[in-house]
Amino acid sequence: MDKLWAPWRSKYIYLRKSSGCIFCGAKKPSAVKKRHIIDKTKYSFSMLNIYPYNNGHVMVAPYRHVKSMELLSSEEILDFMNLVNKTKVLLDRKLKPNGYNIGLNIGKISGAGFAGHLHMHVVPRWTGDTNFMPIISDAKVVSESLDAMCDLLRKK
Repeated sequence: MDKLWAPWRSKYIYLRKSSGCIFCGAKKPSAVKKRHIIDKTKYSFSMLNIYPYNNGHVMVAPYRHVKSMELLSSEEILDFMNLVNKTKVLLDRKLKPNGYNIGLNIGKISGAGFAGHLHMHVVPRWTGDTNFMPIISDAKVVSESLDAMCDLLRKK
């Protein structure tokens, strides 16, 4: 099977095509719900990835549209990394994963979907979260909706 029927995801495809940089679009106050914003700091913000590798896949980005960390000020780097850490702690508390993949894809060749706007992926991992679905059917099962995950992570 090459296709997995998921019509509810179509709104995310149209969102990506119509709005340019998803990170710059997230700066608007109206974007908090629409873009699944989890947290905001002075220089950075976190948001759920709408194409998650796993439940709770969060991206942390600076507000400024820069393509690499050396273009950030010292204050922006500190704020950015502190929010990455805060995001990991939040995911620890809410989802209790067994581990993480945390990292940057810098440049299109590295796999960055938005190569012009630096962002760090924080992907929770669980023992056994890889299974036969990606191997046999080229499909990944993510069991929680983005709205439900966003609500869970925003709760204090």
